[in-house]
Amino acid sequence: MGAGPRRGAGPPDGGWGWVVLAACFVITGFAYAFPKAVSVFFRALMRDFGAGYSDTAWVSSIMLAMLYGTGPVSSILVTRFGCRPVMLVGGLLASAGLTLASFATRLLELYLTAGVLTGLGLALNFQPSLIMLGLYFERRRPLANGLAAAGSPVFLSALSPLGQLLLERFGWRGGFLLFGGLLLHCCACGAVMRPPGPARAPRVGHARGEEAEAADGTGPRPRAAPPAGRAPRRRLLDVAVCTDRAFLVYVVTKFLMALGLFVPAILLVNYAKDSGVPDAEAAFLLSIVGFVDIVARPACGALAGLARLRPHVPYLFSLALLANGLTDLSSAHARSYGTLVAFCVAFGLSYGMVGALQFEVLMATVGAPRFPSALGLVLLVEAVAVLIGPPSAGRLVDALKNYAIIFYLAGSEVALAGIFMAAATFCCLRRRRSQDAPASPASEGRASDTEEAEVEAEGDSDPPPASTEMPSRLEALEMLSPLAGSPELEAEAEPRPGHEECV
Repeated sequence: MGAGPRRGAGPPDGGWGWVVLAACFVITGFAYAFPKAVSVFFRALMRDFGAGYSDTAWVSSIMLAMLYGTGPVSSILVTRFGCRPVMLVGGLLASAGLTLASFATRLLELYLTAGVLTGLGLALNFQPSLIMLGLYFERRRPLANGLAAAGSPVFLSALSPLGQLLLERFGWRGGFLLFGGLLLHCCACGAVMRPPGPARAPRVGHARGEEAEAADGTGPRPRAAPPAGRAPRRRLLDVAVCTDRAFLVYVVTKFLMALGLFVPAILLVNYAKDSGVPDAEAAFLLSIVGFVDIVARPACGALAGLARLRPHVPYLFSLALLANGLTDLSSAHARSYGTLVAFCVAFGLSYGMVGALQFEVLMATVGAPRFPSALGLVLLVEAVAVLIGPPSAGRLVDALKNYAIIFYLAGSEVALAGIFMAAATFCCLRRRRSQDAPASPASEGRASDTEEAEVEAEGDSDPPPASTEMPSRLEALEMLSPLAGSPELEAEAEPRPGHEECV
């Protein structure tokens, strides 16, 4: 499936990519739903350990912080070992974390198991799945991102009621143990994440040293030789992406967004319970958010893929952030079950738009070759915000017993992120247009004369090589392939008969 010859070069936008998309859907669901779903167990944890809400909220916060903060580590491991082995190890770690958490006797043990171990395992699954998705989709990438992001609401709508059911029948320890077994599905998802095959970087046969075939099918062509005196090297983490202004704008936006985006979802169940809503109906509120989110993410991804809107995806992302922030602000005093349901519908719609667009904006900003490193650095910055936002909100709830202030703070932070993203993107684009403005006719004429003079001076010399300003799509995919960072390729070793690529 998807490994045979196909027309042209670049991602196939289908084939085995649909299997990768399905696995990414499951991984995204686990990564984003679990930190919110475990909030169902918070009241039982507070009762058994005699702790406050802010202390138990650290379980979700540490899990999210590990999910985001280990982004650079995940980028390095993916570059060195490939997506599949990293995801298999991550699935085992995620499962082991929640399994060990079921035997915890202190909150500190919960922090280390459910927080650190499970969060690290989810991180080692989440980031490689997004990288593989970018390798298999280009033209349909916004839709693919939206469909993969829909895994979060689907799993949230299922895991929250399931957690409440397990809590009632088996207690929080039995619920953690069964959730740990459920996370073993991450290993199955990692098993299907095979690297892009020969169709992604056309070569005759499977041996690494064989000649590559021309994209137009005219025959074999030799591989490009490395620069004289240097062997090609693959950076494990490309920090040079931080010099890109558009990337820095995105990083600041994500930091402001992460301060308040997750707070309402984490506090929602306990807020409803404290308002007198029965436990089962309170847990169902997260399912309502999930149901709306399920529709919003694919729809927004399809909308962002339209030819007229795709160049303006950053502004669409800004609009989604602004809508989410205004929803929090307008629903700060929601107390009845009806108003809470209305809040969940509006929040799920805007939250789904944010989830569908956030990684599409990053891919469009930095490009495929730098996406793994950029994603790792973005997640690291976001981890700092996650460690500040939800725990601070929980401490304010314990001190003030007032949820309205929390909704005001969270809404203001997310709305500010949307305004900053739109304003900074507009300024960057306007400055870039002014820099890329066409030169005057006189200067163009001088440049043309200079080029003609250079051509005449060269005479009958060999034709110049193809432009190397930007790496081709095939080169970008080869750079992102797990094989690109292997010692064999770095040394440009001689071809070894019978040695095949890992697929």
